[in-house]
Amino acid sequence: MPKGKKKGRSDRTRADGSLQTSDDDSFPNDNLSVTSNYSENNSLEDGKDQDDFAQDQLEDKLTEIIDGLSQKSSQGRTNCLKNFTKALVKKSMPNFVKERSFTLCDCIERSLKKGGAEERCAAAELATVMCVQLGSDPIGEDICRNLKSILLPIALDNSAAPSVRANCCLALGNMAFLTGADMGENLTLMQQFESIFSGSYLKGDGTIPNTTPEIGSLHAAALNAWALLFTQMVPGNIGTMIRNSKTLPHLEQISELLESTHLEVRMAAGEALTLIYEIGREEDHSFEDEFAIDLIETLKQLATDSHKYRAKKDRKQQRATFRDILQFIENDTATDIQVKFGTKFKEALVLDTFVKRKQYDSLCNILGPNINSHLLENELLRDIFQIEENVVHEGTPAYARLIFQRERHKKKAVNAANDKARTLSRAKNRDKRSDF
Repeated sequence: MPKGKKKGRSDRTRADGSLQTSDDDSFPNDNLSVTSNYSENNSLEDGKDQDDFAQDQLEDKLTEIIDGLSQKSSQGRTNCLKNFTKALVKKSMPNFVKERSFTLCDCIERSLKKGGAEERCAAAELATVMCVQLGSDPIGEDICRNLKSILLPIALDNSAAPSVRANCCLALGNMAFLTGADMGENLTLMQQFESIFSGSYLKGDGTIPNTTPEIGSLHAAALNAWALLFTQMVPGNIGTMIRNSKTLPHLEQISELLESTHLEVRMAAGEALTLIYEIGREEDHSFEDEFAIDLIETLKQLATDSHKYRAKKDRKQQRATFRDILQFIENDTATDIQVKFGTKFKEALVLDTFVKRKQYDSLCNILGPNINSHLLENELLRDIFQIEENVVHEGTPAYARLIFQRERHKKKAVNAANDKARTLSRAKNRDKRSDF
């Protein structure tokens, strides 16, 4: 039997559903120059900046992801939530988020109400990153206010998965911190967090409660959220509120968490006690000195813990953390940590207090290594840590370095775009030659 014409790659259906034919008009022209073909395509941009072009491409992809948030598949929605969160973590795009805040907020609400455990966790994380992107914009406050009525009942729901409740606690704490919520509302929220991590307080007979690792992670998340909001407390009546008021837990109660069987809870309790003493000593140098005597003995045991029934990695992490805490509680001294960021000019963020450390660690848990780029571009983060703008004067060596680095970056971007376009053009013509 006569054999038919073998199908070339260009005859097959493409991923976008289109079918390309191989008629005479599609054959390559011998006079066709790949370089000139690229130049013609590139001229359509009319000199458009490469960075703007890449930004447009990114926004188009993110728009497709937003459309995927309303699909029927739960796993598909979860993947879209995670991918969108990753994109917002990597790049600061406040205007893009602001224009689509209503749609995103609506999708997050649906996922929190009807989604599974993984989808709920992803939605809570996206809500936090949106507040980072929006900064001090009033829309961020509206998002926090609207989602709080959904996140808080889930965090307090004992029937919900511990991982979901933990993510909701962290989202509530981070969003209230980023949007600068009213201190009265924060105190009410802190009481709700205490109702959660109080499950790790010692029992009435002084024994340690038996909790699962998942519940331990939940209690640690609630305590970390509580401590983050505590960093916004103003010195003045901290001592009175801790001793006589039911607004804040007593130091004895928080110190009981140091005996927890879970490392996360012990470390969170140590950080909380450090923050209380740091802010309390600002209003009174002899803040709770009598209680500190007994507390120091407990901290020494944790800083030199060598129990073999605990993992070696956990022991190492615990000793390193509690050595710093012990040094501060006992001697009122803290080691300064310097964080350098920026590519054009090295800027430095000095973390000279435990309050700044706690706030920085919380943002690191949200943004990861990409916090450096956000410290450069996000005005809210720069305002939180009081980072002053670097001013580069014309004619100085710093200005010359800036111009040189900008030109080098622009040249690299153009070369990369040319190389990509040349590769695509060659691949397209290679397909046509195979048909011929």
